[in-house]
Amino acid sequence: MSSAPSSPLHLAVALDGTGWHPASWREPVARPRDLFTAGYWAGLVVEAERGLLDFVTFEDGLGLQSSRFGDLDGRTDQVRGRLDAVLTASRVAPLTRHIGLVPTVVATHTEPFHISKAIATLDYVSTGRAGLRVRITPRAHEAAHFGRRTFPPFSLAELRSPAGQELITGLFDEAADYVEVVRRLWDSWEDDAEIRDAATGRFIDRDKLHYIDFEGAYFSVKGPSITPRPPQGQPLVSALAHDTLPYRLVARQADIGYVTPHDAGQARAIVAEIRAEQEAAGRAAEPLHIFGDLVVFLDDDPAAAASRRARLDDLAGEPYLGDARVFTGSPDQLADLLQELQSAGLTGFRLRPAVHGHDLPAITGGLVPELQRRGVFRRAYEADTLRGLLGLARPANRYAATTAATTATA
Repeated sequence: MSSAPSSPLHLAVALDGTGWHPASWREPVARPRDLFTAGYWAGLVVEAERGLLDFVTFEDGLGLQSSRFGDLDGRTDQVRGRLDAVLTASRVAPLTRHIGLVPTVVATHTEPFHISKAIATLDYVSTGRAGLRVRITPRAHEAAHFGRRTFPPFSLAELRSPAGQELITGLFDEAADYVEVVRRLWDSWEDDAEIRDAATGRFIDRDKLHYIDFEGAYFSVKGPSITPRPPQGQPLVSALAHDTLPYRLVARQADIGYVTPHDAGQARAIVAEIRAEQEAAGRAAEPLHIFGDLVVFLDDDPAAAASRRARLDDLAGEPYLGDARVFTGSPDQLADLLQELQSAGLTGFRLRPAVHGHDLPAITGGLVPELQRRGVFRRAYEADTLRGLLGLARPANRYAATTAATTATA
């Protein structure tokens, strides 16, 4: 592709275990013995930062990984178990300076008050580089960990039935309220609420802490938070979306949506649907990034990438087929594809390395220099916060305006 698009391209990586191929842990570079150490995760994020990437996401869940959608598979030949994503991001934060840190948070079964202060804390620890990826779970065996409600067992096909769609609709509506509560709690302290004046003995201005008084179908939260407003004001909210219901969640509440088109035409249709939902939600004027997700097998020689993929498929006993397009080839071929998909309206990409130990360095050391050569990717970090890297302004506090108006009329 000879001509570059006019806007820069944003790039993130999704980190999960030893990589996104289920046999990735058996590769010599995979380091499975180190998987549950802080050093392993720090090394991955430092490598991503070396490549000037916008952010990394950390996968998480409320149940063991499984090759089946609705139940545990009992397999012992694939990675099972994981560290907590928010705690991992907080551990890695002081070891990095620029890259954004976006742990996955499961809205189903967890409380927005807890997550609001956890992500606010991550934003403080990282000095303004925190975000979250919100997701839902309809799985019965995960609900059993909490005992507060039960879900009927559903296969992926059964979730498309009227009963399944009713359940999923409710979970996405709950997730939208969840994010709304989290956002209001982040704003419940005004930016200058902390006075810290030892001479007068005033640490905070109580008039600048606000009850959020959220009352909805799923949550009743009074507030305020116990954590001051995060450095970014509002850390980034993101979500993975494959269909209309999650597209609607992205349009209503997210700053970034991850989507899974398999070609430019599909990308164009997805972008159009999300933008229409964004307008229907009254957010047409607000910036919303739409990132394409791809699993990548990267080698300088495309034949080597294809051979490696085939070898891993043999080890797994079946071809790898995920929810996202699987790219197998060279960095320059991937750069061509990204620019083609960007022309369909995507503003960035979240790459899923098939094998972290191989494909992440191939992204930072192969793809990034190729994108830089084409003039579509940064050569240095140009901002100190994740919002800044993505060109998003620090938002005003929704409650500060109320305080100002009350003061003016007093």
